[in-house]
Amino acid sequence: MDAELYLDNNSFIHRLDPRTKIIIFLLSFVAILLFQNPLWMLPVAVLIFLELYVSKAFKNIYRIRVLLIILSLFSLILWNFFARGQTHWFLFVYKESFFYAVARTLLMVLMISAGVVLISTTRNEELVLGLIKLGVPYRVGFAISTALRLVPTIASSTVTISQAQRSRGLDLDSGNLIERIRKFLPLLVPVFISTIRSTNIFAMALESKGFGAREHRTNYLRLKMQKSDYIVLGFVIAFVIASVTLSIMGYGKLTGLKNF
Repeated sequence: MDAELYLDNNSFIHRLDPRTKIIIFLLSFVAILLFQNPLWMLPVAVLIFLELYVSKAFKNIYRIRVLLIILSLFSLILWNFFARGQTHWFLFVYKESFFYAVARTLLMVLMISAGVVLISTTRNEELVLGLIKLGVPYRVGFAISTALRLVPTIASSTVTISQAQRSRGLDLDSGNLIERIRKFLPLLVPVFISTIRSTNIFAMALESKGFGAREHRTNYLRLKMQKSDYIVLGFVIAFVIASVTLSIMGYGKLTGLKNF
């Protein structure tokens, strides 16, 4: 199983400076959170879709498709319990609450997709250095990088342990969804133990190499903003400013929506 999240492609998104991609990632959150009406979120959705297409990051989206489907279904249902409206459709569903649920679900999917684009097009070393150049302390950037490295490690451990249990006769594929989940729960114990053991070894390795002995660090990588970075940043900043302006003017609201 290929557990790596970074995709080694030579796309336009890959060639952007990591600081540019981090800023785009953060500003996309701002643009997504501004509107309640899902129709007003479509321009942001189109831009993130283009990022996924250009960077060929749909591969990683496909890998988490089951999680996205489950989260989307639960989001579409649960948000109707936390919102009401003026136009009742059926049971606990109102027209306004339904559109609000669609908007919140789209928000969640777009946030995950924006994160997938960033991780798929930026190496961990570039991501840490980009964060440092933006003013984030090295320890914080290193912690984020370590967390991202643990994700494929945990996924790989889970696959290895499940395959070992299958070889011992454990049937993980039969039964309904609840039964299959119950079968996977015992596998979490060895996964967590393996992760804790690896983390402890990693901490000892860092201490033995003098991690944090010096306040100022040097970096092998050298980042340099190109003309394309400034053009992309200018477009994204202008897009977010326009979105904020439209939101302040009252556009993108759901009339009659009542949140609990």
